[in-house]
Amino acid sequence: MARRQSRPAAQRQVRLEPLGRVCPHCEQPAHVAYHSRRTVVTLEGLCQLTLAVRRCRNAFCPRHQRAYRPEEEGRWALPQGEFGLDVIALVGALRFGDHRSVPEIHRAVRGRGVAIAERSVTHLLQRYEELVTLHLADRAARAERLRPQGRVILALDGLQPDVGHEVLWVLRDCLSGEVLLARSLLSGTSDDLAVLLTEVRDALPVPITGVISDGQHPIREAVRRVLPGAAHQLCQFHYLREAAKPIFEADRHAKKELKKRVRGVRPIERAVAGRDDGAALAVRGYCLAVRSALTDDGRPPLAAAGLTLHERLEAIAASIERVQAKGGSPAS
Repeated sequence: MARRQSRPAAQRQVRLEPLGRVCPHCEQPAHVAYHSRRTVVTLEGLCQLTLAVRRCRNAFCPRHQRAYRPEEEGRWALPQGEFGLDVIALVGALRFGDHRSVPEIHRAVRGRGVAIAERSVTHLLQRYEELVTLHLADRAARAERLRPQGRVILALDGLQPDVGHEVLWVLRDCLSGEVLLARSLLSGTSDDLAVLLTEVRDALPVPITGVISDGQHPIREAVRRVLPGAAHQLCQFHYLREAAKPIFEADRHAKKELKKRVRGVRPIERAVAGRDDGAALAVRGYCLAVRSALTDDGRPPLAAAGLTLHERLEAIAASIERVQAKGGSPAS
């Protein structure tokens, strides 16, 4: 779809020069032949890049009249790309880090002041996956980074951004933090995971001595088949969740009982509907605070939702008591 309105003027002007002033082949001077301009959409606004392009004028050089563009251009955006690498990184982080859908990513990026179409978000997600694939495919550099540590402790987990979509399986080394493999699969059977483990095992210059996962049966079976000599244990979070299960059940029951005592918010909101006086605004504010407290479930076992709800309701009740002690009433 063609652009329906002209792009605003760029807020920044940046000039980029090639690092070298001579031809890398014949070492003769490479003069500036022309200037190229491109506008890049970044999180900080529009930026117009002015690129000084050099060419070798030696007619006997194999690279005669070949363009030498500034090396720093690749730090701003991909070739022929309209959006900067920082926008691509944000889109990828929102997708695979926060598990947001494309419309949610579109709203979040626009909220950062970036003018972007929803279709462009899908394109940037594809560019992000391509960049990750290129990074993971650099096996020589990865081998040099992993060889000094002598072993790999593998972390394996699956991420599903949306229900019903493919699961992104990520295999990472816990010692170096290096992502060894990331691939989307339609299913997570033991046969599928065994293929991933075999690919990582064969590409590593050092042995895999341990595996950390959430303990799902397909993962355990795949590890047993591919890495029979490696120790396999649950991650710390799952250990903590299993240990705290009795406390979690008690906390969930407490929250359920607390919710029973805080029913009837909607009739109160209806009673002050259409009013814009101070008392009505205060009542709506208290009702909103109660709703917010009821919907905040936290993340067990690291956050006890029942205790959090109890603390918030106590704070709301204390606030109402202070208002009444001053001679007023939120409902009056």
